Amino acid sequence: MTGFRALPSVDQLLQSDIGHALIEEHGRTAVTTAARARLDAARVAIRDGACGDDQAARLPDLLAADLAQAARSTLRPMLNLSGTVLHTNLGRAILAPEAIEAARTAMAAPLALEFDLDGGGRGQRDDHLRGLLRELTGAEDATIVNNNAAAVLIALNTFGQGREGIVSRGELIEIGGAFRMPDIMARAGTRLVEVGTTNRTHPRDYESAITADTGVIMKVHTSNYRIQGFTSEVPAPQLAGIARAAGIPLLNDLGAGSLVDLSAYGLRREPTVAEAVAEGADLVTFSGDKLLGGPQAGFIVGRRDLIAQINKNPLKRALRLDKIRIAALQATLHLYRDPDRLPTRLPTLRDLSRPYDQIAAQAARLAPKIAALLEPLGYAARPCDCDSQIGSGALPVDTIPSAGLRLTGQGGDAPDRLSAHLRALPCPVIGHIRDGGLILDLRCLDDDDALLDAMAAL
Repeated sequence: MTGFRALPSVDQLLQSDIGHALIEEHGRTAVTTAARARLDAARVAIRDGACGDDQAARLPDLLAADLAQAARSTLRPMLNLSGTVLHTNLGRAILAPEAIEAARTAMAAPLALEFDLDGGGRGQRDDHLRGLLRELTGAEDATIVNNNAAAVLIALNTFGQGREGIVSRGELIEIGGAFRMPDIMARAGTRLVEVGTTNRTHPRDYESAITADTGVIMKVHTSNYRIQGFTSEVPAPQLAGIARAAGIPLLNDLGAGSLVDLSAYGLRREPTVAEAVAEGADLVTFSGDKLLGGPQAGFIVGRRDLIAQINKNPLKRALRLDKIRIAALQATLHLYRDPDRLPTRLPTLRDLSRPYDQIAAQAARLAPKIAALLEPLGYAARPCDCDSQIGSGALPVDTIPSAGLRLTGQGGDAPDRLSAHLRALPCPVIGHIRDGGLILDLRCLDDDDALLDAMAAL
């Protein structure tokens, strides 16, 4: 039979050995739907001149492949060799093993999320993190929401709704995903009052802008850009004095936010949360999944009375964290209580502080093995120096000396073609194209075999 009669019916497919196996793995409904789609495609092919016997012979494999593809998660693990450690598009921070285990435990069993085991009454989910945050930042109190944009939003809404918020023109940031500070202020119901100029803002600019309608003064850390040259800004302690004299809360948004001095690990200093609190900010907002190295979250630390007002805002429930992230955050924050071992236990800090010599040795070790895998495809690989970036808006103009593999091939589009091949691997490998080559920065690769196994699928 060479025509339509060569094709089995849907029922015949389901009753076959392969059909039973696929139903056991994927369920009858999914297999039935996929079988109908494949039979329809086969009929179209036969109508266009294809051999019916050939189409029938291919059906089991094609059906199995369709179902496997449909069952595959779109959140696929991959190797981040892009040169950006905290890559927003790749999920930012990799969690510490302790955080992963805490999240797994939280997913697998009931736990006292909002239950007071001592008194038997209702508890508060923020209590699991509040004490740790107070200890690590020196703040009077703390509250937690689902990301730093939410932290800024709820703080502005609590103290600036229907009122004015003063911000330096040079600090009206925009970050990834079209997050613009003026837009967030508008959504919070706060009327923006810009002071100063793009490059220079003075104390008198804030002082002259304060009115009876001022609800909040903001200081925003320009974490994803730098203004250099003829510049001036009001230091946080001085701005805190201005706000205090006027009886207006000062909100300092640190963005990425670090709990430790990064200069101790060979990186340029960023203001720490504890420093921002000590400098007099009434509220400080920062992220959990950037420099802190935990899951996505937004922290607000500061004065106890102001935190209490934020917690009464109806938005707090809409922006609250679930038990899984709270568990992972608690485990992550616990690591900061042992700062001596932090670089070996927190993946973000481990990757950022990894010595150049170690990475260069890894590149020299991997280059001939990767070259052997690529040679049949017409590509070459050799060690190279490169520069890593922290990512996620932190230290935007700073790079970290690193090493990696430079992959090259024939033709001007060779890097793009190879990049597409690597993205299509079962475990995708993500690099970056520079000067006619595809660069695989090895800073975030802690296991040679992970890359070799992934590339072997080529």
